[in-house]
Amino acid sequence: MHSKGIIYGINGPIIYLKGKTDFTMSEMVYVGKERLVGEVISLDKERTTIQVYEETSGLRPGEMVESTGAAVSVTLAPGILNNIFDGIQRPLEQIAFSGGAFITRGVSVDSLDKSKLWNTHLVVKEGDFLHCGAIFAEVPETRAIVHKCMVPPNVEGIVKSVKSDGAYTIAETLITLEQNDGSEINLCMAQQWPIRIPRPVHHRFPANVPLITGQRILDTMFPIAKGGTAAIPGGFGTGKTMTQHQIAKWSDADIIIYIGCGERGNEMTQVLEEFGKLVDPKSGNPLMDRTTLIANTSNMPVAAREASIYTGLTLAEYYRDMGYDVAIMADSTSRWAEALRELSGRLEEMPAEEGFPAYLASKLSAFYERAGMMQNLNGTTGSVSIIGAVSPQGGDFSEPVTMNTKRFVRCFWGLDKSLAYARHFPAIHWLTSYSEYLGDLGGWYSEHVSPKFVDYRNRLMALLNQESSLMEIVKLIGGDVLPDDQKLILEIAKIIRLGFLQQNAFHKDDTCVSLEKQYKMMDVILYLHKTCRHLIALGMPMAILKNEDIFERVIAMKYDVPNNNIQLLDLYKKDIDAFKDKVLEKNA
Repeated sequence: MHSKGIIYGINGPIIYLKGKTDFTMSEMVYVGKERLVGEVISLDKERTTIQVYEETSGLRPGEMVESTGAAVSVTLAPGILNNIFDGIQRPLEQIAFSGGAFITRGVSVDSLDKSKLWNTHLVVKEGDFLHCGAIFAEVPETRAIVHKCMVPPNVEGIVKSVKSDGAYTIAETLITLEQNDGSEINLCMAQQWPIRIPRPVHHRFPANVPLITGQRILDTMFPIAKGGTAAIPGGFGTGKTMTQHQIAKWSDADIIIYIGCGERGNEMTQVLEEFGKLVDPKSGNPLMDRTTLIANTSNMPVAAREASIYTGLTLAEYYRDMGYDVAIMADSTSRWAEALRELSGRLEEMPAEEGFPAYLASKLSAFYERAGMMQNLNGTTGSVSIIGAVSPQGGDFSEPVTMNTKRFVRCFWGLDKSLAYARHFPAIHWLTSYSEYLGDLGGWYSEHVSPKFVDYRNRLMALLNQESSLMEIVKLIGGDVLPDDQKLILEIAKIIRLGFLQQNAFHKDDTCVSLEKQYKMMDVILYLHKTCRHLIALGMPMAILKNEDIFERVIAMKYDVPNNNIQLLDLYKKDIDAFKDKVLEKNA
């Protein structure tokens, strides 16, 4: 018997029921005649408080609220990939068929298609003992991903009966388990999981494998590990969304979950259209075959925006449990924090800094803590990496969301307005960004790319830092008074900025670059620096060195060397030697 209550008061998305009710905390409820979806967020003996995930206009006191007996959950089964959901896992394409361009209120559609038949291969037999999380069936969900149906984390037992291979819907029983207490339980492909509870794992691994994105400033300068956390803060127009698009397209994660949280509708439309056309470079299949989009645009209800982040996380953890590497793009956590602030204000809680609730930091930390490289209950290894965009108002990195995010992420890719306006993309500033994963990933880089990789990266970084301090002098007294060795630092730093850090997303060879090519490019730049230092030590002025075109050619190598023939980069060293001989010959 489901408990009921009567609405007493309404305040935006928050409704109150008077008196003692039989609801439980975090329970999902249906509100009013239109059966709007809501969640119990506060209980005491005087009143029950519920947040409604839909627009509440037209709702009135005296209408009924009915419990469902379960927490707000997502349905986990084949059909999640290549799909677009709203913040509480309602499929937007299904809603569009029923209600047109905007979501009608109280719309009730199944999260996943219950009539579609999936080709299923059972991998267990009668008499097998299945632990929590064990894989019992495999379903080719898309051309790119095999979906592994697992025993729910709180169930184990002996297989009493198994269906034969064939085509089944997600709700049909595939196996029957006899549990330890003698009771039997039927398992199908689908399972429910509450969005606010992390899925259990066996244990967590340290971060020591990089998530390779093909973006030089990320992979070389500020790498993120698989199972790592990163923040991309930046003002309006600095390229947060585009940076996340590039990572979604090119990173070596198996599955991408893109959460558009409070973004503009036209931005989400662009994501949907772009991702629909893109081809996955790894498999040649459409990129959507390994992508799920959660669209919760800025005109959708605030409470559902707060839930959308957890919906995406739970889907990611489910695929991680199958042994996949999942990357979450959360765009943007600032809009999520604004939703928390609005709900907190409605609940009349004491505001903290800039009106955000006092629990902003603990909510952010709980979100980022769900990332990690894990050994799952079934013995497989999978990871969830979280890359969250932060949109500080006016590009002010000292506001609460950015400052608290900085405390919990180990990778900070700070976008800079002046770089974006100078058309330097990705506009990640090398002096405000950092990655704490560099030390953990050093071993992987030496083994898989080169033992000199991290040393080269540090040398480039040192040159950029020297350029920054020299530019202060140049601003005061001009560049002509600098000695030649310092003029050389400015020239080489310019090559690093334009030829290495700046990357063209629309150029076929520059949009995504392998680690080997990144290493060889660093090698060429540092070899040029070493050669020029030698010439300057012999008394050659910088003006003579700049007469040759070697600096421009090294900047252009990112376009001139195709990705399928990076051996051509070795010829640049010969060109640099020829340049050295020519200068010495001319000016002997």
